[in-house]
Amino acid sequence: MKEIKAGPIRNTAISLPGSKSYTHRLLIAASLSEDKSRIYNCLDSEDTNYTLQVLMKLGVSAEKNADYIDIKGTGGHFRAIEDPIDLGNSGTSMRLLTGIVALGQGGYVLTGTDRMKQRPIHPLLNALAQIGVEAASLNGDGCPPVSIRGGKIAGGAVRIDLSVSSQYLSSLLLMAPLTKNGLEVEVEKGPVSKPYIDMTVDVLNRFGIQVERDGYQSFWVQGGQSYRGGKYIVEPDASQASYFWAAAAISGASVKIPNIPLTSLQGDVRFVHVLERMGCRVTEEKDGITVTGKTLAGIDVDMSDMPDLVPTLAVVAAFAEGRTIIRNVGHLRDKESDRLGAVRNELNKIGVSAKIEANNLILSGGTPTGGEIETYNDHRMAMSFAVAGVRTPGISIRNEGCVAKSFPKFWQVFSELYAS
Repeated sequence: MKEIKAGPIRNTAISLPGSKSYTHRLLIAASLSEDKSRIYNCLDSEDTNYTLQVLMKLGVSAEKNADYIDIKGTGGHFRAIEDPIDLGNSGTSMRLLTGIVALGQGGYVLTGTDRMKQRPIHPLLNALAQIGVEAASLNGDGCPPVSIRGGKIAGGAVRIDLSVSSQYLSSLLLMAPLTKNGLEVEVEKGPVSKPYIDMTVDVLNRFGIQVERDGYQSFWVQGGQSYRGGKYIVEPDASQASYFWAAAAISGASVKIPNIPLTSLQGDVRFVHVLERMGCRVTEEKDGITVTGKTLAGIDVDMSDMPDLVPTLAVVAAFAEGRTIIRNVGHLRDKESDRLGAVRNELNKIGVSAKIEANNLILSGGTPTGGEIETYNDHRMAMSFAVAGVRTPGISIRNEGCVAKSFPKFWQVFSELYAS
């Protein structure tokens, strides 16, 4: 149990670790190269370590240093792994690596926690089957554990449903250059979380891979390409930045996050525009983005492309005047927890009126009260509701260690907000 200290917080700059999403993608891209790569500012967390450990089991050489990771890839020539591969509750690892191991030799079984075994992956399995990959859900329910039979992949055309996750497409795009004939992908539904697709394409381009696309509806990657090794830098994590900008928003302080530009392809950087609509002042400087809290008003906003920040926004909205409607976030039900229901439950627990209507979360701001927050073993629940404790005395976070999934040093960095 972690009791949150109620303010005041100071005007400050908070330095953050590298982006989780970029770290996963850069590690995989470097592993698909036959060259050496050096990646600076990688996020060191449970999720990213699952990805790195599996890549090393597949035959990738990796050496961790204080500021960077050196990787010597295999060009997709992966060794077989007989034992089941445990990916915990890292949905990103599960989805991205399901396509990647199809490039290897032999059979692979990817599994995880009980919650992971409830998280759908059948659209990706169906897409892989369309190009001749033996891919199946072992329990027959479209969720992990999954069985993949690796081998030479000719490639071809696939159609895929991205209404639950854009990571299915990212998995296909990352494997596509190493297929014989490449992949042509048509999107049937969605996609949700569009910015994460842009991040994947960005990583591919940085490694010398050419991708053609028609918006978010069709993608073509030529086969027989080679990933180009080199030196790459992971920019700070915009999702993690949201907690500190949110603390500024509800407290009236000014908090800067260095080294993230508004032009970042991390879609979650756009959260500052949401805060601006609510009344905050947002300032972009040469060395980062500063949010200054002001009187807050509820808003009506579509968060389908920023689903990870819905808990953060909900906590900010709990202190805003009037009603906030957070639209098109039904896919939150398939996150590390049923995040949509979890946010509603915990808001109600601290005296905030919140309800779910279809795929929308609707809440009325006011004066939250203290309470013990259940995290549902979900890192984003812990970090977002910690923000409420900055202004509301008596907020405690159960299972506070779950933040290790994406931000192991969160509590240490969070303490930097407070005046000494």
